[in-house]
Amino acid sequence: MKIKQIEMFLTKMELLQPFRTHSGTVSDRESILLKMTDTDGVSGWGEVVAFSSPWYTEETIQTSWHMLKDFFIPSLLQEEWEHPSEIHDALLVWKGNPMARAGVEMAAWDLFAKKAGKSLADFIGGTRKKVEAGVVVSVDSPSSMIETIALRVKEGYRRVKVKVDPGYDYELLHAIRSEFPKLALMADANSAYTLDDSERLRNLDEFQLMMIEQPLASDDIVEHAELQQQLTTPICLDESIVSYKDAVNAIKLGSCQVINIKIGRVGGLTNAIRIHDLSKRNGLPVWCGGMLETGISRLFNIALASLPNFTIPGDISASSRYWKKDVIEPEVVVTEGKITVPTSPGIGYRVNERYIRDISETTKSFKKEDI
Repeated sequence: MKIKQIEMFLTKMELLQPFRTHSGTVSDRESILLKMTDTDGVSGWGEVVAFSSPWYTEETIQTSWHMLKDFFIPSLLQEEWEHPSEIHDALLVWKGNPMARAGVEMAAWDLFAKKAGKSLADFIGGTRKKVEAGVVVSVDSPSSMIETIALRVKEGYRRVKVKVDPGYDYELLHAIRSEFPKLALMADANSAYTLDDSERLRNLDEFQLMMIEQPLASDDIVEHAELQQQLTTPICLDESIVSYKDAVNAIKLGSCQVINIKIGRVGGLTNAIRIHDLSKRNGLPVWCGGMLETGISRLFNIALASLPNFTIPGDISASSRYWKKDVIEPEVVVTEGKITVPTSPGIGYRVNERYIRDISETTKSFKKEDI
């Protein structure tokens, strides 16, 4: 396959409700959407899910734009490609920047699936026709969060995740568990704790959480292994897993009992599939995390979650949970706690390019003859 053109769109969309964590609040979501077109005129779409500031990882929208513009995209236009995984491997010549790499590699996966006449789920070996949907409830007062959780449960979501930190954990979880004794509940710490908080974290065992996600430092797997030995609650690693090698080492050390796979965080769909397969071989369940994405990434998450070892409901909510209007048509909907896996070629939905251009703050197009 020869790439004829790659277009970048720097978009900005207002969230229906601000998303709060202990690290800050996100109200407006910047994204980089990419359109890759081959010499036959077939196009695939991808998305860079870095945030505007480096609160989640060191990558930002601006650093991703730079890497794509000056390094990744020019190199891709010079070669022919037989499979999307080749693009993933070729971009490893540059260090880091997994979300920028993921965005352009995703576009290739969508394009190749369309060329093969297969849905993305079929193209990667998915086995499910529907995937279970979980939801994240933003930080607020316990009463407000309980009210929101009740609404999400009524909407059919199968699992709820809440954000915690050392100043807002036991009391919050006690209030939620008292109200919802059988709810599939997990807590996400976003690296807010240290080993000095071990006793505090052990106290959370009483709430029978599905898992506590990323309690310690984002670059750590050694201390997580020590902490996991002290807890009955499974530890799930998120930010610590940014490569296949990280997953290998975490499993080897016993740093976690669950892995959260985010396509952007691990550098693309190729790595996401490889980590899924590794975890399956080692008996660790995985689930698909969310990044406040547009519908393009949401459709990739649905396809990924159709793989057999995704046994925990992912952060794959309906489009209407986040956006007044999404960039895909129709929008993703949740019915009785599940999302139907698309069966049309590629990501399976139409991308509203006119709307994307309307909400774009900056655009840039690359053609081989211009490089």
